[in-house]
Amino acid sequence: MVDQQIGFIGCGKMAQAIINGMIQYGNINPAQIHASAVTEETIDYVREKFEIDIASDNKRIASESDLLFLAVKPHVYPNVIEEIRKHVNENTIIITIAIGVRLKDIELAFGKETKIIRSMPNTPSMVGEGMTVYCANEHVTDEDIQLVEQLFSLYGEVDQVSEKLMDAIPAVSGSSPAYGYLFIEALADGAVKQGIPREQAYEYASQALLGAAKMVRDTDYHPGELKDQVCTPGGATIKAVDALEQNGFRGAIIQAMDKCSGK
Repeated sequence: MVDQQIGFIGCGKMAQAIINGMIQYGNINPAQIHASAVTEETIDYVREKFEIDIASDNKRIASESDLLFLAVKPHVYPNVIEEIRKHVNENTIIITIAIGVRLKDIELAFGKETKIIRSMPNTPSMVGEGMTVYCANEHVTDEDIQLVEQLFSLYGEVDQVSEKLMDAIPAVSGSSPAYGYLFIEALADGAVKQGIPREQAYEYASQALLGAAKMVRDTDYHPGELKDQVCTPGGATIKAVDALEQNGFRGAIIQAMDKCSGK
């Protein structure tokens, strides 16, 4: 059971997704969560929706947190760290969720030995189906790792990698839900074109992708084998797959991932 105090500096969409996942799927008591935000609009919304402690005081949130998420945009990190670094306790674990912010940069900004986790979550954390990939600096102990993994697993799956792989993670899990939503929308548009009502089209398309993902996760079959099982010789599915391939389906996805990774 995670009974530590959890803080968020910044409380935008990603932070809100994690908070919702923690409370709704991880049984975290809202009283354990503390957050800060810049605008009164966000503060009022988050307080009403999640019933957590939220204000505009970054220093207080930093001083009260055992696990502290830095949930602000990358370019804001230097200013935020300069503001809070003297208020963070020695054993507090700092968790970053920003693309491209390296462990050494965070430690240099704090100007002292600091426990830092560099993580990349995604928005399905909101419904308990997140994927959080992370790496840790040398000041994070094995006990800390157990705690952090326990926390991340409250709202989805978790995996540890070396930092050299972290820049590639947004393309495959952090940003990729957007590709999935786009695919669902395209499937629904195609269904509506053929006469299926919009609401049902979204239901059918999203359930099909949910089921396909579960097949990959829960069976021993390679995704290619699962595809082959649906494609009967000369059938409608293989014709559809052929049309996708002729229009560069897989190549477009790989190009999109390269763009996401800045390549």
